[in-house]
Amino acid sequence: MTSLEKAKEIIKVLDNKKAKNIQLLEISNLSSLGDYFIIASGGSNTQVKSLSEEVDEAMSKLGVEPERMEGTQTAQWILIDYSDVMVHIFQEETRDFYSLERLWNDAPNIDIAGLISQD
Repeated sequence: MTSLEKAKEIIKVLDNKKAKNIQLLEISNLSSLGDYFIIASGGSNTQVKSLSEEVDEAMSKLGVEPERMEGTQTAQWILIDYSDVMVHIFQEETRDFYSLERLWNDAPNIDIAGLISQD
């Protein structure tokens, strides 16, 4: 499975579970961290944790396991590292505070309109 295929599967899972403001940034030409960042928001700690668990479960079914997962205790910002795809799931206020999109503004924002059912 390519990194883009992984990213698309993760985005579908997040959208299905009502994640908000999902974005896909291509970082492959800017960093050795990986190929893509997926950034999404949840409205509460419970939703953020649920979103991360759903992504982990869905990817495990596809035979893809994370290198690491951080932030599950507080569920303000959960990072799931699939080596080539990094998934950042934030509470909305925490996302606004850290503003990864601004920090990575040189990274192309990939159009995912065809993958999601909401705004």
